[in-house]
Amino acid sequence: MQEYLVWATGYNVVALPLAAGVLAPLVILLSPAIGAVFMSLSTIIVAINARRLRGVDLSVSG
Repeated sequence: MQEYLVWATGYNVVALPLAAGVLAPLVILLSPAIGAVFMSLSTIIVAINARRLRGVDLSVSG
């Protein structure tokens, strides 16, 4: 879960300002198609992490 939070935070720190047009004055724009690709990658990363956790024992032994 911590790994996912790190990836999600990093993704949002980079992607949200780009989507908002922060780099538009430098003529660097994020097209809707590229935004859709990034959103798809985010979903794929979440699915991969969920599959990896499927075999992990998450029970607390004490």
